[in-house]
Amino acid sequence: MKILVTGGAGYIGSHTTLALLNAGYDVVVLDNFSNSSKLSLERVAKLAGKSPNVVEGDILDDSAMRSLFDSHPDISAVIHFAALKAVGESAEYPIRYYENNVAGSIVLLREMERAGVNNLVFSSSCTVYGEPKEVPIDESHPIGKVSSPYGRTKSMMEEIIIDSCSANSNFQVALLRYFNPVGADKSGQIGEDPNGIPDNLVPFVCLVATGKLQKLQVFGSDYPTRDGTAIRDYLHVADLAEAHLKALEVLPKNDGVLTCNLGTGKGYSVLELIQTFEKVTGINIPYELVDRRTGDITEAWADPSFAKKVLDWRARHSLDEMLADAWNWQKKNPDGYKS
Repeated sequence: MKILVTGGAGYIGSHTTLALLNAGYDVVVLDNFSNSSKLSLERVAKLAGKSPNVVEGDILDDSAMRSLFDSHPDISAVIHFAALKAVGESAEYPIRYYENNVAGSIVLLREMERAGVNNLVFSSSCTVYGEPKEVPIDESHPIGKVSSPYGRTKSMMEEIIIDSCSANSNFQVALLRYFNPVGADKSGQIGEDPNGIPDNLVPFVCLVATGKLQKLQVFGSDYPTRDGTAIRDYLHVADLAEAHLKALEVLPKNDGVLTCNLGTGKGYSVLELIQTFEKVTGINIPYELVDRRTGDITEAWADPSFAKKVLDWRARHSLDEMLADAWNWQKKNPDGYKS
């Protein structure tokens, strides 16, 4: 069974590509390498003992997408990661986000339809919920009142995909709403390697731990939470990768659209995460409290019970394990894939 993974060289994409190869799938990776490294896929190949077929290209390129599907007529499903993903940056460059995340995804959907590929696992996000009315958040929570252009692109694509399913009864889709992926493969060979100053918390913490950054900025200390900092549901990237394989298995048995929250069901504040990192590594993390970022919400953690029911999936790693694996990756690769 051949799977196309868009954005397969990125953080979540590379871990999912590794899991797919280990499970015996044939994998085609499409990536433009704008925020990823070819070295990640070389390391995936070494870890798996076999290589994905790598295509360098962009989902916005109609002709490249058509050529890809024509060259691989046996693709049976697509896992779609390719997207810009920084909440703060999306507020600064909204048009760039709409063009890539929405227009590019429409090109992909059109070429899937032309090629007769009717199975899609879509990388969505808990940001589609906006500021939640209550926590934990289950799949029945209203979406659309998002607080960032990034979240809006994910919400818009969910609606577009649902409309596509309504128009094509053969189209089977899993919408996976991730909470906050962290950690790295236990080998320390692949992990999160953001360009420039990280947008996500854990890579920022790791860079402070190495001494590359002097101190961590904690965005917002006046939230109505137990310690004033924002609360999130952190999920090991290996658990997240496994969920995609579970979704692929379920798709043929499903009818239309399957929507699942992927999280642990536990929320940790920024300060709690810092304290846990210090406990796991023995390294002090200096930080400063600064103003909130545009687009950030107070708290969000998942009710993952539906994913357990329909995917037979649950998160297995603790926060301690997530942070230990993230630090193992950072220690072995102090300059990321440039090390």
